[in-house]
Order: sequence, then C-alpha cells, then structure tokens
Amino acid sequence: MGKIGCFGTLIIGLLAFVGSTEAQLTMGFYDNSCPKAEKIVQDFVNQHIHNAPSLAATFLRMHFHDCFVRGCDASVLLNTTSGEQPEKAATPNLTLRGFDFIDRVKSLVEAECPGIVSCADILTLVARDSIVATGGPSWRVPTGRRDGLISKFSEAMSNIPPPSSNFTSLQTVFSNQGLDLKDLVVLSGAHTIGLAHCSSFSNRLYNFTGIGDQDPALDAEYATNLKAKKCKSINDNTTKVEMDPGSRKTFDLSYYTLLLKRRGLFESDAALTTTSNTLATINQLLQGSLDFYSEFSMSMEKMGRNNVKTGSDGEIRKQCALVNS
Repeated sequence: MGKIGCFGTLIIGLLAFVGSTEAQLTMGFYDNSCPKAEKIVQDFVNQHIHNAPSLAATFLRMHFHDCFVRGCDASVLLNTTSGEQPEKAATPNLTLRGFDFIDRVKSLVEAECPGIVSCADILTLVARDSIVATGGPSWRVPTGRRDGLISKFSEAMSNIPPPSSNFTSLQTVFSNQGLDLKDLVVLSGAHTIGLAHCSSFSNRLYNFTGIGDQDPALDAEYATNLKAKKCKSINDNTTKVEMDPGSRKTFDLSYYTLLLKRRGLFESDAALTTTSNTLATINQLLQGSLDFYSEFSMSMEKMGRNNVKTGSDGEIRKQCALVNS
C-alpha cells in the first residue's frame, strides 16, 4: 500500500476512534442539553417512593432485566414492536410493575426538555435513586444511553436467568453480558430486599426432581416452615415471600448469611455456594474484606454500561412504551 493509502487508512481509523470515544457514556451527559433532568428524576423518586417502598426492589429488577436483553436500552418498557410479543410479556417480566411510575417521570422530563432524555437513562436513574431513597447504596450513573427499537419475548426468555438456574447457566449468562463471577455474587445480593412469588421456587418444596420430592440443598426446617405458613400448595401463584426473611427492607449482608445456612430461596441463590470461587466471595463479603456497598456499586455501574446504544444508534422515545412514529 502506498503512503497516501496508509495515511488515508490512518485518518479513517482515527475518525472511527474519535467517534467511538464520543459515543461513550459520561457523567453529566445532560448538563448542557437538559441540566435539570437528573434532579427532576431524583425529586420525583424522593417524593413518591416512600408511598410504595417495595418498588425500589422492582425497579432494580426491571433495570437488571432490561440490561440483560439488548443492553440497557429500555426495551423492557416497550409494547409490541414487530409482531412478536414484547419482553414485558415474557415469564420473567410478568411480575414487574411500576411502569406507570417510569412514565410519570418521563412526562416531567419531556415537559422540561422535549426529545432529549432517553427512557433508558430514566430507568437507570430511577433504579439507583429508589435504592438510595430507601436506605441502600448509591452508584455512579453515567448517562447518554439511547432507546432501542426492538423488544422480543423470545430474547427475554433466553437471556434473563430464571430462579431455577444452576451455576453453569448463571456463569454463562453473566459472562455473555461481560460480567464475571464476582459480579454474579455481588449483584445477586440485590435479593436482600424485595419479595418473590411462591411459583418461582415451589418446585424446590414439592416436586424438585419430578417425583414429589424436596430439594435437599434447601434447609429442611426452612422448607417445612415455607410449606406450612406460606406456599401451601405447588399451585400457589399469588402468595409472596420475603427473599431475605426479617430483613427484606434493609440492604444488608443478611442474604449472604442465609446462603451459608442453605436458606437461599431460589436454586440460583443456592448455586452461589456450590463453587469455591463464589463461596470465597461470599465469605469475603461477610468478613468485610470486600465491602458490599462499594462492590455492589461498581458492579451496578458495570452492568449499566452493558451494550448501550449511544451516538446515533436507537432513538430518544417520546413515550417509553412506544417507538416514535
């Protein structure tokens, strides 16, 4: 290749590099285009989350489920986009709620700055701010995400790890999202708050291997108590159970203590104790050599950067449930 060709290739490469760096998420992305945006989100959360504090866990889960399908692009908020049912109709998302809360935040931000702030950024900010407002850790939320145009039931079913996941499947799904085993353990710590439906784990109580048996990995006394007082039938689809009994409103280490007592509610919780690597991380958290809040914050920021759409990719939706016409 001649000198001119090499020089041209170099220029193209430099332009591509500049374009990619400009497309990254940044802190204060809206400082000039919509300087009040983040405060509008935070103020609304602070004003309303205490009316339904359990929504904090829901928004955290909604954000997680969004980021694991097509990256953090608010595709979980969309109604049908292309004939196929959307992500929100998939089994893992049927118990999500608070969509109207997100819509109300979006309408306030739109009134201030039409067409500027993405639903993806709003969801990410609401998840963080609701956890902080209810006493949990904070984390950095760099912004600049754009909204996706596609939402598919099938992709939610294949990318969101179900509560029945074993260690191998968890490791694979998290690795596909650029998250390592420490991220897996730390982000699972979100189960320290919130509730789960009996249907998410009742097979562990009544029919673990298909012969009417109980999961031997689940503490027998705990299982007996769940069957007697909570999930009285394998067909119970409505009763809700604390994932971290006695501490579900407090973002703390209790979840990990219960794991070591074989009282993790889901198979995916119990799976964290089945390898030396993840078990070591659990013990480091409990002993304080790893700080739960700071580790959780780093993993949340890492997840929030996952496969995001920036620059000219995607769009800024006017309504979070609908692509722009």
